[in-house]
Amino acid sequence: MYIAPSSAVAFASTLLCKAGLPREDASLMAECLAQADTRGVDTHGLARLQQYIQRLTKGLVNPTPALRLDEPTPVAAHLDGDNGFGFIVATRAMREAVDRARTYGIGFVTVCHSNHFGMAATYVLQALDQGFISLVFTNSARQMAPFGGKETLLGISPFAAGAPADREVPYILDMAPSVVAKGKIRRAARRGENIPLGWAMDKDGIPTTDAEAALNGIMAPIGGPKGSGLAILMDIMSGVLSGAAYGGEVGDQYKEAKPQNVGHSFIAIKPDVFMTSQEFRSRMDVLVQRVHAVPPAPGFDQVMFPGEPEHKLLQKRSSEGIPFADAEIKMFKSMADEFGVPLPHMSETPLNA
Repeated sequence: MYIAPSSAVAFASTLLCKAGLPREDASLMAECLAQADTRGVDTHGLARLQQYIQRLTKGLVNPTPALRLDEPTPVAAHLDGDNGFGFIVATRAMREAVDRARTYGIGFVTVCHSNHFGMAATYVLQALDQGFISLVFTNSARQMAPFGGKETLLGISPFAAGAPADREVPYILDMAPSVVAKGKIRRAARRGENIPLGWAMDKDGIPTTDAEAALNGIMAPIGGPKGSGLAILMDIMSGVLSGAAYGGEVGDQYKEAKPQNVGHSFIAIKPDVFMTSQEFRSRMDVLVQRVHAVPPAPGFDQVMFPGEPEHKLLQKRSSEGIPFADAEIKMFKSMADEFGVPLPHMSETPLNA
C-alpha cells in the first residue's frame, strides 16, 4: 500500500500527540520518521512508531525534557537530554554544533541521557541544509560481540557523515558496523521471512537464517575486527566521552523497561574556513563526476556516490508515495484503533500511476 509522505507525517504526528508528546515535538519526530521511509531506510521509519509510542505511554521516555546545555569552550558544548526522545535531543544538539561552526569554523556537541534517534543521516541532512560538513556518532544497546568473543557487548551503532556539493548530489554516508542494521532483521521477523546467512548468529554464536533466532542472538560485524573496532570507536565518541552509558550498559528499548541513556556526538564544520564555500562545492562536484565516470563492473549499471541511491528513492517516493507491506499496515490499523486516529489515505498502486 502506498501512502503520501505528507499523509504519513500527519498520521505519525497525530498519534504521537495522542500518546502525550507536545505537538511541535510530535511534528518534528514524525518528519524524521517519514524522511527515513522516503529515502528507503524503511527500518528506521514509521515501522518503529509503535515501539516508540509504547515506551512513551509506559513512562520510559520523558515527553517534555528540560534540555540542559553546558558550554565548556566556545566551540564545544554538552547537552543533557533528560531522557527525551532521541529525535528531539539530537536535533537540538546538531543545531548547537552548526551555530558554533558558523562562528568559529567548527562545532562539537556531546549528548547524554538520550534515546534512540532513528536514522543517523537525519542529522547529517540537517547540517547539509545549512551548508555544513558533519559527522554523527551514537551508541546503542549490546547486540554484537567484540571480535573473537561469543557474548554481546557492543552496540551496532551507526556512523554518519555528510558534505555539500553544488549541482551534484551531496556526500551522505550512514552505516552500521554490523553487516546489516538490526531493523532489517526485525522487519524480516515481523513479516515471517528468513534472513540471508551471514547477517547474524543465534545466541550460541552459530550462523542462522532464522530472523527470530537472530533477534535474540548476535549481530555479525562487517569485516570481522574492522566492524568490531568501529563499534568500539562509536562507544568511545558517544558514550565514554559524553558521560552516557557505554560498554554494554545502554538500555535495550525493546527488552528493558528503563531509560536507555544513549550517548551521541555531533561535529559540524564550516567549509569556507579553508576556502570559499563555492570553491568547496565546485570541488565536490568534480569528485562526484569522477566517481560517476568510473566504468561499472560486471553486474552494475552505474557507479553511484554515497547517498545517491537514497536520493533517487527520495525523488521516486516523493511522487509515488511510501510503500508499506501488510505487516506495517496491520500495525498502523492497530495504533489508529487504539488512539482513535483516522488512517492515512492508502493506494494499492503508486500515487502518480
